[in-house]
Amino acid sequence: MQTIKDKVTDFKATSKVRSEAKQEEKAEKELAKSRVEVAHEIRLAREAEASMDAHVNKAMEKAAQHDAKLAPDKQQDHGKADGLTSNHGTVKSDSTNHSDGKSSSNIPEHLSKFM
Repeated sequence: MQTIKDKVTDFKATSKVRSEAKQEEKAEKELAKSRVEVAHEIRLAREAEASMDAHVNKAMEKAAQHDAKLAPDKQQDHGKADGLTSNHGTVKSDSTNHSDGKSSSNIPEHLSKFM
């Protein structure tokens, strides 16, 4: 009879160890799943940031082209034909760095964090 009780006790101990191992494995799987989800969101954020940079650069180029088109009209309106040339589509940043690390530019403040 004692051997049967010992066997039952062994089964209970084995069952408890298995249960704990399964719980630990489940927790590790959830942690790994969370890491995968975080990595996925980070990748999406980086892609969105790169896309935003591309759109901002394209907008700046179009603004420079627009300014270049308007420059000859302004020169004719004011009679200033002094040989000034445009930047021919190159994008020039008008940002100024300050001692506090911040910069001022012609880019809207809510978009400047993407630059």
